[in-house]
Amino acid sequence: MKDLTNKKILFIICGGISAYKSLDIVRLFKKNNAEIKTILTKSAKEFVTPLSVASLSQGKVYDNLFSLENESEMDHIKLSRWADVILVVPTTANTISKLSQGTSEDLASTVILASNKQVFLAPAMNVRMWEHQSTRNNLKILKNYGYKLIGPVTGDMACGEYGEGKMSEPADIFERIYNFLNNQTKNRRVKALVTAGPTKEYIDPVRFITNKSSGKQGYEIAKSLSKRGFNTTLISGPTNLEIDDDINLIKVETTEEMFKATQQNLPTDIAVFTAAVADYKISEQSVDKIKKKKSMTLNLEENIDILNYVSNHNSMRPKLVIGFSAETNDLNKNAISKLKNKNCDWIIGNDVSKKNIGFDSDYNEVIIYFRDSENKKEKLSFKKKSEISEEIVDRIVRQIN
Repeated sequence: MKDLTNKKILFIICGGISAYKSLDIVRLFKKNNAEIKTILTKSAKEFVTPLSVASLSQGKVYDNLFSLENESEMDHIKLSRWADVILVVPTTANTISKLSQGTSEDLASTVILASNKQVFLAPAMNVRMWEHQSTRNNLKILKNYGYKLIGPVTGDMACGEYGEGKMSEPADIFERIYNFLNNQTKNRRVKALVTAGPTKEYIDPVRFITNKSSGKQGYEIAKSLSKRGFNTTLISGPTNLEIDDDINLIKVETTEEMFKATQQNLPTDIAVFTAAVADYKISEQSVDKIKKKKSMTLNLEENIDILNYVSNHNSMRPKLVIGFSAETNDLNKNAISKLKNKNCDWIIGNDVSKKNIGFDSDYNEVIIYFRDSENKKEKLSFKKKSEISEEIVDRIVRQIN
């Protein structure tokens, strides 16, 4: 028996011939002490009944967005926050299409859209539907959004055809969710610190030096860490981005402020430095606005190197220190040099001279360089920053656990 006491799972059961298997999955989780609530879509009730689901789950079954009883007891926002994880089973082609478009026409889709928790999809459909280009395109969008797939597998289908598209077995789905929740429990004891965004160095009260960093990659990494259960703090320079309430957000402007905030949040187990801090600051900031003139000379001095400070800290160095290296030339050479000189465990490098990659973009393409082997590196090809973040955090979880 695998104990899931105090673990909360929200099942969303969709209409499909595999819906009957969802009852076996509910039974498995209940047998292992999980707390379960269920949403039945309108079409799901053609295959399983609310009574059968309620008797197995011993929990509330929801089926109508506009039910006064449901909304007075627990609205769709609270329901999405209640769960530790959301499992959509079976995930039909129609459901995949709706989710990829951000539809919120019923309780199921509204809860998923409002959720800040990990959503797992267990696809089940005819092989031709699974292989159709529209399904492939929709799945690519959902992966970019951070959804996780369980299956499908290849096998005989209820329609009589054979191929990929068959829903994974209940035991395999249970095992995947159990492992995720088990890692979450371990990770709650682990502190993670992320820095993100640019910093500003003021010339006078209205002018400053900064860079093009949007903070998007760092924010996505913080979200991915928090979603996996890590106790996450995000120290952010000036951005227009929003972050989940369960992440401890500290807003700063200057490199000095970011440094002090970092010091105050040590010790930590994991430190991910994505912030594009200003390497230099003004030697003497003007108290008043400098009046326009034909030319002006700025005297700069080197800023504190936050990454170097933390990675070489004798008593409070994190177990895993990850730096970022945004380059416009000689990526391999510069990233490897930074990895050695800054005493990092990993350096994540990207070539920001490429179009639509890195600064102020939703997309990225990075190479992870590892300290434990001079020639060890791993490329994460061009994709959404949210998906890049998931892949980075996948590797962090493996390293930490």
